Amino acid sequence: MTSPDRDPGPRVRSAGMTPELTAVIVGQGYVGLPVAMRAVEVGMHVVGFDLDQTKTSGLAAGRSHVDDITDADVAAALASGRFRATSDPADLAGFDVAVITVPTPLRDGAPDLSHIESATRTLATHLRPGATVILESTTYPGTTDELVAPWLEEGSGLKAGVDFHVGYSPERIDPGNATWTFVRTPKVVSGIDPASAAAVQGFYDRLVERTVLVRGTREAEMTKLLENTFRHVNVALVNELAVAAAALGVDMWDVVDAAATKPFGFMPFRPGPGVGGHCLPIDPSYLSWKIEHEAGTPSRFIDIANDINQQMPRFVVDRVLRGMNARGRTVNGARILVLGLAYKPNSSDARETPATLIVRGLRGLGAEVVVHDPLVADLPPGDDEFARLDELTDEALAGIDAAVIVTPHDAVDHERVAAAVPYVFDTRGILTAPNVERL
Repeated sequence: MTSPDRDPGPRVRSAGMTPELTAVIVGQGYVGLPVAMRAVEVGMHVVGFDLDQTKTSGLAAGRSHVDDITDADVAAALASGRFRATSDPADLAGFDVAVITVPTPLRDGAPDLSHIESATRTLATHLRPGATVILESTTYPGTTDELVAPWLEEGSGLKAGVDFHVGYSPERIDPGNATWTFVRTPKVVSGIDPASAAAVQGFYDRLVERTVLVRGTREAEMTKLLENTFRHVNVALVNELAVAAAALGVDMWDVVDAAATKPFGFMPFRPGPGVGGHCLPIDPSYLSWKIEHEAGTPSRFIDIANDINQQMPRFVVDRVLRGMNARGRTVNGARILVLGLAYKPNSSDARETPATLIVRGLRGLGAEVVVHDPLVADLPPGDDEFARLDELTDEALAGIDAAVIVTPHDAVDHERVAAAVPYVFDTRGILTAPNVERL
């Protein structure tokens, strides 16, 4: 296997048209389902594969489980006759392009690529000459050419780069972002050789407005890790400064807003209760793990960022404790409302959310905690003991001693909460009132 010819930098090509394709999208979650729906929209025949039969059964019935995809979107895809959701591996036969969008969690601090391996080996049994397999799951540099391509070869008896194409294109899905949608966000693409790179780019040229071809799969894999590590480190920086600012009596929100007026040399990041989702709590650790194992040196920036961001839920609980003590109240025995379980505003995604750690911390201090999130239907596994407050009625709010804004959804009337509750701790800096204390 060889890499595409080296050149001075990435090449950009606008969308073009290729013949009709049959595409398999392995994984029908926040990443895979939008890819599948877009592929159907541009005329491809699509098989949406997921081992979770609850997801595939819902999709087959026209129900979406992803924020950015509506039931109407799924129904339209089904009505086209070009979309099928399945959990049966036999339905993967005959694909021209397969895209792998499966989870890549951490296990005991190390990358867990078992989902990628399982998906790859399943696809290998259906691989045929001329087909293309693309990995989108976030991972460390070297995964595509060192693992995915050999797994495909082993299971198919074919030769990567000779009989079939292999590439990597990092996902850039931002749930709830109505501006930078899947179609509008530039798509980084790569291949293990020039022919693979061309095949991968040709596929995504049909799906998005702009593709960016980089030199090889390792560059594409590290691009994703750089993007998320950049955010992780800068969020950690402003979180650490927020902790210091509180001790110094400085309004960190005012500081960030003022610094953001500088038209060059500064990008605003704002403090928060911690980081959640798949990207920031997990992805940078893939890079630090790879650096330590390949180069033998720790990634100090990432390690420090992890430590700071992981401590933020505990800091929030401590600030609530001190805030209530300053008002002559105790957390022990108090009824505290936590607003927002999702890890980000206007999303139903509660993966790795700091809200659960905050709730547990408050409960550990003796508080009776109730949570309100109109977008998160199910509590994270193991958190079923959390009481829900479905509606913010005057009667319900009258019994609340304090509220903690963790994730501010637009659908929640936070001003109403602040008017009814004696003390509000705002981790997102959205309110200003005498009874509101900001992170």
